[in-house]
Order: sequence, then C-alpha cells, then structure tokens
Amino acid sequence: MRVVNVGHKEIAEYRSLLLPELVEDIERLAEPLRGRRVLHINATSFGGGVAEILYTLVPLMTSAGLQAEWNVIHVPPQFFGVTKTFHNGLQGADVPFTDADRQLYEYCATANAMLMSKPYDFVVVHDPQPLAVRHFLADPLAVSPHWIWRCHIDTSTPSVALYDYLMPFIREYDRAIYTMPSYVPEGLGVPTSFIAPCIDPLAPKNMQLSAEDARYIVRQFGIDVDRPLLLQVSRFDPWKDPLGVVDVYRIIKQSRPDVQLALIGSMASDDPEGWEYLDRLIRYAGGDGDVFILSNLDNVGSVEINAFQSHADVVVQKSTREGFGLTVAEALWKARPTVGGAVGGIPLQIEDGVSGYLVRSVAECAERCLQILEDPGSARHMALTGKEHVRRNFLMPRLLRDYLRLFTELEQERT
Repeated sequence: MRVVNVGHKEIAEYRSLLLPELVEDIERLAEPLRGRRVLHINATSFGGGVAEILYTLVPLMTSAGLQAEWNVIHVPPQFFGVTKTFHNGLQGADVPFTDADRQLYEYCATANAMLMSKPYDFVVVHDPQPLAVRHFLADPLAVSPHWIWRCHIDTSTPSVALYDYLMPFIREYDRAIYTMPSYVPEGLGVPTSFIAPCIDPLAPKNMQLSAEDARYIVRQFGIDVDRPLLLQVSRFDPWKDPLGVVDVYRIIKQSRPDVQLALIGSMASDDPEGWEYLDRLIRYAGGDGDVFILSNLDNVGSVEINAFQSHADVVVQKSTREGFGLTVAEALWKARPTVGGAVGGIPLQIEDGVSGYLVRSVAECAERCLQILEDPGSARHMALTGKEHVRRNFLMPRLLRDYLRLFTELEQERT
C-alpha cells in the first residue's frame, strides 16, 4: 500500500470557530488515547470526498496525540471499473457482477493484505474498494484488535445480490459506520455508529476569500461576473444529475436570459465512468456559450472552487442519490443560497425553507433558483442560518471528536 503524506495541522488553529464544549470533549477523549496507532485505508488520495476528509482528519488525529496514518491500496486500473459497479449497485442501480469481477476484487484484496505487517490499535477501512482486505489477512488480530468499516455511500436501497456478496466481509468488522440509520441493511449483524462527514473550514477550498478575490478568479474562466451565476460542484456522475441541472438552467433562462451556469467536477482515479459522463454532459450542453463545464483538467483546483462557491448567486446540488454531499456544507459555510436534492444526507444540512431549499424535480429546482434570484435578501438570510448550522455540526473537529468517542467505546468493550 502507498502511504499518503498529509502534512501538519493543529486542533488549536480551529478553536475560534468551535463551540467551547466541543473543544473540551476532544481534550477529554484524547488524553487516554494518546499514543494509539490508527490506520485509515481507502482507494484514492485525490478527487473524492473521502480523500478530502482524510487530508484533514489524519493530521488532526496526530495533533490529538494519536499516531495516525493513511494508506491507499495498490490496484490495477480495471479494478476501479469493478468497484464503480459496486458503488452504483449499492446506491440502487441494477448492475452486472460477473465471476471475473469477483476474482479481480478478491485478488486485489489478497495482494494488499499481503502488504500489511505493521500493528495498529485501530484500522478504519473506507468504502467497498478495500473492504475485503481484512478477510484475506492470515491473522487480522495481529494487525489490529479493532477493525472499523466506514461506508460513505447511500445504501438504503442497494442491489440485494451485490450486498449479499459483500455482507460476509462486512460482518468480520467490529464496527460499521454509516452516515444515517436508513443506510444500514437489514440483518447486518455488526454494531453500528452514525457519523456524518465534515468539511475543513481552514482548507484552501473553504478558507475565507474576499468578494473581490473571488470575482477576479472566476473572471479568469470566461464568466461574466456582473451577471447571475448558477453553480454545481460535483463529480460528473449520473447520481449528481448534471444533465438535470442543465435543464434547470434552461428553464431559468426563459425568465432570466442573463443567467449563466457553471458545472465543476473533479476527475478521480477511482471513477472511470466520469470520463464518459463528462463527454455526455458536454454534448448535452450543446455548445451554449453561457454554460461552463470545468474540472481539474482546466486548472480548477481547491482555491478556484472556493472562488466559484463564494461568488455564485445560487449553488445547486441536484443529486438523485447522495451519501452526504460535502459541497452543500461548503456552500453554506460560505453563506451562499443553496438548493439541494431532498435525498440522502442533504436534508441533514438543509432545513427546507430555513437554511436553503430541498427539491425533488427539475421544475421545483428551477422554481426555487428563480425565487432566490428574484429575492436575494431573503436567500442571504437563509444562507447565514445555514452557515451557523454548519459551524455547529459539520466542521472537521466534530468528526475528530466522534472518532475519538468511537475508539474509546471499542477499547471499553474489549476490556
């Protein structure tokens, strides 16, 4: 496995943003866990929400006194075609799963298991890609007495056949973490914890930018910063429904011909479908000069995404299935009017009509976006309410606190 260099962060840097009781909880929980060795395992170090989380969570665990590491599994490119099928199937798609897929998946799990020799106190395995590694270890308890599987996917209506295949691997873990109770499959047979993801308010994607700096950066990509901008930031993935966002834009355009649309995605190494869907999206936009489709291939990085989110008149996350949707919290943290699909973890972040809007169709999404454009004052008030909700619930030190609490529970159970 490849070790990811996460750099250095200190919990003290976040203190001014946090509720005092959260800081007290972290200090109280961290003290008896000092020196514990923690390993996080996932499939990629860039391009997805899990990687973003780990780049902050791992160094914050170190700051709390633990010895935390992050490893990425070694796999061939075709492996990600198989696990993207897993992802789609767990979110409810009818997907093929062949014997060849199973053999490749288990071969990769076995190969990575053979690379594990260091002992840890806790191992946290993220999502289906490295799930089976534990199963193929000669002696899992020699590696760690505590194995945790963290599922970041909305698995409320999964492919039954696929889950039946994965379930024996999951049942070997000491604890399974899901974002919401509705994601837990019936008959799981593993103790569960419910922990929502968080954003890093001090990361380049979320640090405060002035309005002038945001306008300057956005202008570099051909956007007319004096005209209204509709924005969605997400992977180019059918579950994020970027084609539906184009339809929303076209409806709004009939009433507001000055509106522009930006769709920004990141091409991740574990998402081979993204390239195909990007091509489909470009064709669907039909060469409209007011539709801007951008990605890391266009030099759009964390600071640029920050600028777009900070500048946009409306931020949309029109997902049809969504494990959580970090981009919702990112937009609300920047106090931007936000419209999200009423699915998965998005309602945890948006209270409909209070901190943003939840929608269930293209027509409803277009209606709410128009409402925001026509009454920006009320929309701004809702967005500020959303920012406070994120501050209290979805900033990264809260995620650190929840993991410290889980580690404490596991040690107490073992004792």
